[in-house]
Amino acid sequence: MPNMLTLRTARPDELPALTTSSDDDERNAAAAAYLTALLESGCTRPEWCSVAEQDGRLAGNVVLWTMPGRQVPTDIVLLEPGDPDTGRALLAHAAQQARDLGAEVQGHVLDTPPQAPQFQRDPQEREALLVGAGFTVARDGRRFAWTVGDPMPAQDQRLRWRSLADLGVEPFVDLLADTFTDTADSIFRAEIAEHGLRGAAERNVADMLEMDHRPGWFEIGYDATDQPVALSMPARTASSAVIGLVAVARAGRGRGYATAVVARGTHVLAGAGCGEIRGDCDAGNTAMAKAFQRAGYRTFAHRKMFTRPL
Repeated sequence: MPNMLTLRTARPDELPALTTSSDDDERNAAAAAYLTALLESGCTRPEWCSVAEQDGRLAGNVVLWTMPGRQVPTDIVLLEPGDPDTGRALLAHAAQQARDLGAEVQGHVLDTPPQAPQFQRDPQEREALLVGAGFTVARDGRRFAWTVGDPMPAQDQRLRWRSLADLGVEPFVDLLADTFTDTADSIFRAEIAEHGLRGAAERNVADMLEMDHRPGWFEIGYDATDQPVALSMPARTASSAVIGLVAVARAGRGRGYATAVVARGTHVLAGAGCGEIRGDCDAGNTAMAKAFQRAGYRTFAHRKMFTRPL
């Protein structure tokens, strides 16, 4: 009879490869490089990397994630579920581990088509496992990318940019709270329902400040009347540079300023040597999707963001 499935912390010699596929070298290399970067950045820790072992072989793995510097994991960042029984056991293990560390909710993202760095094969089976483990869809989104060699989007000469180093945090919170009154993003709407307009804005600005960025990257664009109309907060993650947070004040709507923000963030990140820049938005946020497209970004993935209470 087969041995019982054992869930345990990955041994040092099993990092960073964890579960490997004999016929998928591209996936193995990408996942190992990604986990290495996550460990180096502090987004995860060796004790947050768990494996499922059966009959002397690794049958699956799950890795928890948080913002660098935080002590409580907020998400599952890597998941190789193996067969359905193994997947269910790994998701239950991840919930209990995160709960024991103080987490109250847990997120996970599923990208299709499968691609680096996670290479999430069999997305329909993965989604069924997530739903069965108590996850619901928090955002049905689209992902966009710009790569060095693509045309550089033109800067919008109507805007004058001032940085957070000059302005301080409050104007960023003020502008974001203003945009949240009619946001089309499901994630933001959920946060507003829980924390209010200003509370949600404060949380999102604080999250961006914890991301990898340089002084001067976070800016507000002012129009010809010196009114703050656009917010740009590009940053870097363990896997890519990101446009991050984009916002246009209600008074500035309908003038193409969202495209201006994407262009501004692209210039900032490309100028810092970032070779690929990514951006995300809710599938229902057609204005933001058009802004990425007008700035020369291409759609490269469909991303579902899942969440569950713990």
